Formats: sequence, C-alpha cells, structure tokens
Amino acid sequence: MRILLVEDDENLCYTLQYQLEQEGFLVDTCMDGEDALFFIRERVHDLILLDRMLPSMDGISVLKALRREKIFTPVIFLTALSSLQDKITGLDCGADDYMVKPFAFEELMARIRCLSRRPQKWEGSSVISLGDISFDPDQKKLFCHTKECSLSKKEGALMEIFLRNPGQILPRQTLLSRVWGPDSEVEDGNLDNYIYFLRRRLRSVDSRLELKAVRGVGYQLEVYR
Repeated sequence: MRILLVEDDENLCYTLQYQLEQEGFLVDTCMDGEDALFFIRERVHDLILLDRMLPSMDGISVLKALRREKIFTPVIFLTALSSLQDKITGLDCGADDYMVKPFAFEELMARIRCLSRRPQKWEGSSVISLGDISFDPDQKKLFCHTKECSLSKKEGALMEIFLRNPGQILPRQTLLSRVWGPDSEVEDGNLDNYIYFLRRRLRSVDSRLELKAVRGVGYQLEVYR
C-alpha cells in the first residue's frame, strides 16, 4: 500500500514516515499543500494522511480540489484543530476520518485498518463510468453504447487505474507496481503490450477515449469532451 503523508511539522513528518515504513507501507511525503496536489495528480496512492494547516494551500482546500477532480482516494485528516465544528467541516468536505493531534501511532494504524475494510472505497467493486464507457471491475467487462467486451485480469486492473485517475499522467513504475506488484521483476515491455491490448479493447467497442503515451514518463487516459 502506498501512502502520501502531508505534514509541515518536519519532525512529526519524518517520525510518522519511519513508523509507517516499519509497518510495510510505501510512503511519499511533502510539507506543502500545492506540493501535495502535484504528488496526488502524478502518482496513484491508496491513502492520504493530510494536515489541515499547511503552507501555500490548507488541507481543506487540497481536499476540495481532489474531490472536484473526481479523485476519491481515502483521506484521514491529522490536525491540531479539535473543535466539533472543525471535525464536521473536515468530514463534510470529503475526509474519510479525522484524528486530533497528539495521537498514538497505534490508533492511527487501527484507523487505517478500519478504512482498509471498506471495499467500496478501496477495491472499487462498483461499475465505473467515464466518457462514453462503463467498466465492471468484478466481471472485467467494458461497455460502450450497445457494445461490450471482456478483459483479462491484468487488462482490467490497468483499465480500473486509468478510469479512477482520468487525465492524470501515470508513471510507468506506478502502473507496474500496482498491477504486477512492487517486488515483481516484470519487464517494461509487458506494460507496453498491455497498453496495446487496452487500446484494441477501446477500439473494439468504438470508444472515443484514448490512451496516450507521455514520452519518458508513462501513460494518460484522455477523455474527449
């Protein structure tokens, strides 16, 4: 699981990073709201730990921007703002949980485990629609108007990542890690082959969505308006 930790207290940031990595998580860190948006748009994360009081852009503004862009990565606020209204505001803006500093690391781990038991948030079991297509992750079926086709397991995993991150440039390493596993020795060429397969699937159902290569970076699913 990859976590983005957004915390402007340097000591706390590095302490939490170390503790989370000891639990086996991959952790990206940043200490600025605008940097957080950049990280989120450039890389797929399974969870975001977000401070509310940040330089350049506060946590509430970051969260609102994510939800406007249809990025539904689970978010836990980690903040010193502890009033009832603060909590209500954070949750109403789209946060999945709200923790007040100081907190015990064991409680944070319990909250993360709780979120991981919500399949609708983490596994994407419902049909995903984007542009002119719909995709059923359970049945691995792609629909466009009156046409449909079945996808293999890895084709389906790739398609789901692209559909949940429309318009984002997804790095090759992120795609390889999410579909084949972080410790897999799969070659880059396998990813290119599966991108080719997905393009064929999209053409077979007459979709206008296009998978574009971004030279030296990765791939992007482009949606025509």
